[in-house]
Amino acid sequence: MGGRPVLVEMPKVGKALDRRTARDLIAEKIMVLIATNMLRPGDELPGERELANVMHVSRETVRGAIRQLAARNILDVAQGSRTRVTAIDLSDLPVTIVSPNAINNYDLEAVHAARLHVELKVVGDAAETIDEETLAKLDDLLEAQRAGGDDAMRFLICDREFHVSIYRACGNPLLADFVTDLYTYMMDFRRSAMSRPGAIEASYRDHLEIVEGLRRRDREAVTRAFHTHLQRIYATTGELVAQAGKAGKGFGQEQD
Repeated sequence: MGGRPVLVEMPKVGKALDRRTARDLIAEKIMVLIATNMLRPGDELPGERELANVMHVSRETVRGAIRQLAARNILDVAQGSRTRVTAIDLSDLPVTIVSPNAINNYDLEAVHAARLHVELKVVGDAAETIDEETLAKLDDLLEAQRAGGDDAMRFLICDREFHVSIYRACGNPLLADFVTDLYTYMMDFRRSAMSRPGAIEASYRDHLEIVEGLRRRDREAVTRAFHTHLQRIYATTGELVAQAGKAGKGFGQEQD
């Protein structure tokens, strides 16, 4: 499978990449999925083959990362059953620059405004600089999203790889890291939103339009498609935030 080497795609902020293996980096990616509540305690991980396809590494690399996390009691690997997330709190783990807890301290309006202001610039730049390898990876991720059906967890794992791959194509790693942190905002609510009927299909259609624009190197088309996508995220997240407020629930509490 094509795609840029995983070492290129991970944030460089304050980390000695030359001392970390691909296995270490995949372990970090899985921890971020847990920290942002894309993966929750008790969730079964997708299979090694599926994770390898989404993260563009070998099954052996994924297997090594899982063993590493199992040794730290982050994952539970039981003989004859699927690997599960343990009841562990990783919410203080920095995603790139800050932790999900730090991002979730801001209100929805502020985060949405920041995404419109910065993310549209980032993806517009990506439209002009994206390479063929990244486009091939996005095609693979679209196929993985389609194959995942109506499973919100699987879709969001692919969704994160999809977004981050585009952000990193902008050529500015600091802006890419900042936008990636904004992307993680209220992921509990995002998973609930993506579980609604038709939500995955609508997001997938947005992604198709985004990739079509990127393939044409059409900055205006990409920013327009991303604007529509961000407005959809804002609207659905806002509905769930309002529902949680009426029910007296806070961040990190699963929606009914």
